[in-house]
Amino acid sequence: MLQPSILLVDDDVTLSGMLRTLLSREGWSVQAALTGAEGETLLSQALPDVILLDVMLPDANGLDLCRRWRAANRQLAILMLTARGQPSERVLGLDTGADDYLAKPFDRRELVARIRALLRRKAGERTASPVLRFDGLTIDPQLREVRVRDELVELTSTEFKLLLELASNPGKSLTREQLNAQVQVGNYRPLDRTVDAQVYRLRRKLMPQGSGRGWIDTVRGEGYVFVPRPASPQ
Repeated sequence: MLQPSILLVDDDVTLSGMLRTLLSREGWSVQAALTGAEGETLLSQALPDVILLDVMLPDANGLDLCRRWRAANRQLAILMLTARGQPSERVLGLDTGADDYLAKPFDRRELVARIRALLRRKAGERTASPVLRFDGLTIDPQLREVRVRDELVELTSTEFKLLLELASNPGKSLTREQLNAQVQVGNYRPLDRTVDAQVYRLRRKLMPQGSGRGWIDTVRGEGYVFVPRPASPQ
């Protein structure tokens, strides 16, 4: 079995060296880059299983890199590392396309646990996630693609996981707490209003393709439910 591969992009030489040693002891293959440009070069050579990406790099903004890499490779698992731990910064990172967000300084065991969670999720997507097909809507968990009438809809990682969780349980009301637990890999749990904002943006992204708000209904005082109605006629 191939070793899980980790790409670390962080300009802190001391931290980078420590993490390479730590993660290698877990049996993972680790490559490290000190700049965004070096990270992009390594990424162009081979896709890693998980990317650990610092927000503040000497030659690039980690959030911009995350957005670009996610758009080009929807199957990437990206964990942002940053000294900025405020909730607003976490939400921004997740909305940019990151799968998880860990503030520095962090506990080494927590980092390892979060990487393991990302690897388990990727393995599950490869082996046990069929394509979900509804009238006018297709959700491919392996490719992490959403199409409405064969038109690709660009979603952030969080939006995709939110839609997938709802669509995997059609007709079942899911609370905000349940949705939070499913779309966030680590211990971080956003506020209820954050989930509401994510659902709002998800509906808006589906709307131009003609499906409107019909896929996701609000359950007053509880959460949301996916209703597989036919897409609106063009």
